[in-house]
Amino acid sequence: MGKGFSSLFEISIDFKESHMFFPTIVMWVLLLLLAVILIVYGIPFLRDLRNGKKSLSFSAEHIDKFRLFGTIFLTIAYFLSMDYVGTFFPNMGLGFLFMSIPFMFLHSLLYVHNLDRKKLLLLCMNSIISPCIAWYVLAKMFNISLP
Repeated sequence: MGKGFSSLFEISIDFKESHMFFPTIVMWVLLLLLAVILIVYGIPFLRDLRNGKKSLSFSAEHIDKFRLFGTIFLTIAYFLSMDYVGTFFPNMGLGFLFMSIPFMFLHSLLYVHNLDRKKLLLLCMNSIISPCIAWYVLAKMFNISLP
């Protein structure tokens, strides 16, 4: 094999721009998924809309205001507190870890129906295990800086 062919399998990332590597990949994957969703669901919806089978009716009475504004509030509080806590533990990603656990728990609690002990236990386990795995993979395995 020539040097030109083997260079296709080498990746060189500038350290100053390394934090943008995975977000760029995620952005392109999300855009691809958006295109698939628009093709699979958007075209039939527009066809039904044109034929009069469906209509666009926007009404505020069907909106769950508690969950909508609860989600907005929790998301804003999550990002602000993650940055604040991250300043106490610089370059360790512990702001992400310590704030993701209560955020996931409260966010899941906001959307759960018919809460019982089993669901509460599952919410607690998911709220602890998922951020720990994400933190370990991103911060430790891939050495991505987290707040």
